[in-house]
Amino acid sequence: MTDQPLWQRSMRELADAIRSRQVTARGVIDAHLARIDEVNPVLNALTAVFHDRARALADEVDAALTAGRDPGALAGVPFTVKENIDLSWSATTSGWTFLKDAIPAGDATMVERLLAAGAIPVGRGNMPDFGLRWDTDNDLFGRTLNPWDHDRVPGGSSGGDAVAVAAGMTPLGLGNDYGGSLRLPAHAAGVCALRPSEGRIPPPVVSSGEPVSLTLQHFAVNGPIARTVDDLDLAFGIMHGADERDPQTLTLPHPASYDGPRRVAVVRDPLGWGVEPQVAAGIARAADALASRGWEVEDAEPPMLEEAALLWRRLSTAEMVGAFLPGGLPEPLSHGSTQYFLDNAEEVEPFEGAQDYGMAWARRYTIASAWHVFQAQYPIVLGPVSTRRMPPIGFDLGGPAATTELFRAHVLLVAVNFLGLPSVAVPTGLDEEGMPTGVQLIGPRVGDHIALAAGRDVEAVLDRLRPEVAIAAAS
Repeated sequence: MTDQPLWQRSMRELADAIRSRQVTARGVIDAHLARIDEVNPVLNALTAVFHDRARALADEVDAALTAGRDPGALAGVPFTVKENIDLSWSATTSGWTFLKDAIPAGDATMVERLLAAGAIPVGRGNMPDFGLRWDTDNDLFGRTLNPWDHDRVPGGSSGGDAVAVAAGMTPLGLGNDYGGSLRLPAHAAGVCALRPSEGRIPPPVVSSGEPVSLTLQHFAVNGPIARTVDDLDLAFGIMHGADERDPQTLTLPHPASYDGPRRVAVVRDPLGWGVEPQVAAGIARAADALASRGWEVEDAEPPMLEEAALLWRRLSTAEMVGAFLPGGLPEPLSHGSTQYFLDNAEEVEPFEGAQDYGMAWARRYTIASAWHVFQAQYPIVLGPVSTRRMPPIGFDLGGPAATTELFRAHVLLVAVNFLGLPSVAVPTGLDEEGMPTGVQLIGPRVGDHIALAAGRDVEAVLDRLRPEVAIAAAS
């Protein structure tokens, strides 16, 4: 550990080293800011960097430790914050030019909790405007590059934070996941992400005086991106719990370990729609890793998967059409987001009135019940984040059929959002072209600790990808 650069260390390693005075908080922050200055001009993962404020907070941490005070469990540890999460240091733009000056009145609760634990924001993570693409590009900040291959998308919408974690700019990034927006960019970057269960982490904004759509209430969650599963667990343990500003978030136990049934349903090719060989190989490696750690592994597919995914697409598209139709906003969205939005809507069957729309939500209960029974038998569902490798830049703008091709690749990804389930994305090594492979481990509702336990076991066998490898393309 002593020879390892500070920017390569995990969040827990940094926290322990600072508290034991092996290193100073200022030294940790300086190392990460130097790393940002080195690689962010190439990758464009961070839209704002807080050099002076981060150093000032690091000096406060060191002063507190010198005085014998406890500055918090994550004292001196850097983190980044996605552009749609309130941080009072800078505008919450959601990647949209119209919001470039929208400084929030305060910090989102999850940011507050990390600040109270002594963690230090060092920058803002890029995203597509309003998270409307599985890519990271906008007219306000431009494109984030995939550090493994600049010609492939980095995923979205939490792409900036995922790339920052992968490249060693930060050990922790905060994002959100409405349709895979934590797991997909983490998968693309070769790092880990936790999409928590619905209702575990408070909203990304301080307050909202506007109505919140049902899909945002039930499909979207906030969560961490990190290089280790242990760091995901550590961050989740600090951020989760009820919030007086949010009526939906609950405080529930978060066990440190899992000692229940260890059975895994492996979904190698969701719905038989096809899977690329590199993806299939990553799934096989993860399944073998779990088996070697004592899990009982069987090939089995959860019930009603296609209906769950299709209803996610229909419901999310219906609500987006109402919110983001061209001409209905003070300023237009970027060309890419507008084109993807319209092409996708062309492929989706609209609802035939209120009764049809209401029945879609009613079916959610039926499908969730079937999955609940299935996961009583198989607490973990192992499958692809995407059945295809990350596509080249511009693939999603190839017309309506391209949006459906991506949706089909992400069928298991979005079914998780539809049902409000927890899921951990973990890397499973590199393919023959040097690109990351990975899987997701889906737990039962509020079984976040079960998904994390399975993720730890995969990671223990397959190890993690190192930031110095991820950045090779940018160097």
